[in-house]
Amino acid sequence: MARLAQTAGLTDVQQEILKTVREFVDKEIIPVATELEHRDEYPQAIVDGLKELGLFGLMIPEEYGGLGESLLTYALCVEEIARGWMSVSGIINTHFIVAYMLKQHGTQEQKEYFLPRMALGEVRGAFSMSEPGLGSDVSAITSKAVKDGDEYVLNGQKMWLTNGGTSTLVAVLCRSDEGHPEGTAPHKSMTTFLVEKEPGFGEVRPGLTIPGKIDKMGYKGVDTTELIMDGLRIPANRVLGGQTGRGFYQMMDGVEVGRVNVAARGCGVAQRAFELGVSYAQQRHTFGKAIAQHQAIQFKLAEMATKVEAAHAMMVNAARKKDSGERNDLEAGMAKYLASEYCKEVVEDAFRIHGGYGFSKEYEIERLYREAPMLLIGEGTAEIQKMIIGRRLLEEYRVQG
Repeated sequence: MARLAQTAGLTDVQQEILKTVREFVDKEIIPVATELEHRDEYPQAIVDGLKELGLFGLMIPEEYGGLGESLLTYALCVEEIARGWMSVSGIINTHFIVAYMLKQHGTQEQKEYFLPRMALGEVRGAFSMSEPGLGSDVSAITSKAVKDGDEYVLNGQKMWLTNGGTSTLVAVLCRSDEGHPEGTAPHKSMTTFLVEKEPGFGEVRPGLTIPGKIDKMGYKGVDTTELIMDGLRIPANRVLGGQTGRGFYQMMDGVEVGRVNVAARGCGVAQRAFELGVSYAQQRHTFGKAIAQHQAIQFKLAEMATKVEAAHAMMVNAARKKDSGERNDLEAGMAKYLASEYCKEVVEDAFRIHGGYGFSKEYEIERLYREAPMLLIGEGTAEIQKMIIGRRLLEEYRVQG
């Protein structure tokens, strides 16, 4: 059977990587995902399998022990993994945002120190911008870094860290006024700090506390946490790139990768929902025939498949644009917006096709129905994506004179 969301122009290496990941998902993730999700259990065996496949080093350059693959390859792997269980794709997403930021913006010493161990999965990354009192308004962050000799002292509270407990390296955005006089634009007085820590909860290094897991509606298994800094001392050589005031731009560069990732997750979850819906529709009978033979259900399946294809195409386009080195905030915003919205709609249609059984925890669609909403807010809400898209369109179509 021809599968939806095929990608033209892939190399033999890319196809082989995707084939390997797809087989791993079908064999190691899908059979256990719902049980682990209902228990909110961290999928350690799956993570160990991803390490063996080399996926933690997928985009890390070969000179640092990685596979040196493109964002497109990574996004297509994320799509496959999210098709199995979205939480697993979250485990590798923040890791790769941090690895990407190091590759693009880190000093040579920082790259040599972190990237080889990140490629092996020995160092695991987390990404921290948001705070309890703000959402998408990054310029309003209050976490503060103050220079003290050869160190910086960090204070503040962060929110919504994926991998907050299991990670050993966190990229933390703080306000740092040192070298930036009063009146400097907020986004020019922010710095990214590379914070090393022990995995786990409680005080994971002096001055740094990870209180515990946040209980969520969906997106279970992966740990989502707060992060509290109280006199946390960080050496100056752990400023990303070695210079203060560049944190906002570094983080936004990472977020563009994250938006492509979220788009890929939406594609993967939507594809799985379609698979479940089209399969159930051929097994469930009403009025003497399979419900797939009813025109109303066929219309739903047609709409679902079209949305899966459209979202996939936009996600691939955004990844390829980023790989080319061109600015891709417009394409990433569009892909993230469309894929997350379509994912929600496809999952709901699959849920409706299942009827009352979709409400039962025995059926996989129940899990997908709780997972899809996270994609509507992760890496920026739909409203934020529309703002980005609208502003970029006005730049491109500005009337002259």
